[in-house]
Amino acid sequence: MNVVRGDMLLIGPRPALEKEVHAYQQHELGRLNSEQGLTGLWQVTGRADTTFAQQVQLDKQYIMEQSALNDVSILLKTIPCVIGAKGAY
Repeated sequence: MNVVRGDMLLIGPRPALEKEVHAYQQHELGRLNSEQGLTGLWQVTGRADTTFAQQVQLDKQYIMEQSALNDVSILLKTIPCVIGAKGAY
């Protein structure tokens, strides 16, 4: 529903929890420079199997390399991740 309402994009960094943002280091704030998404590079690259530092790096990488082709690739990779619950605990 959030995507349909326009509150978030289909692809982008996952929304950060307010309590997390208060604990961010300066270099980690860069992941907030993009509209948040339902799925993203972090979700298809390990999810819970990654550290917070890796999550931030993947989100910043997505922001720097954002393109329609990358979005389609992430969307296609999301399907098997969700079905197989890869990295979800």
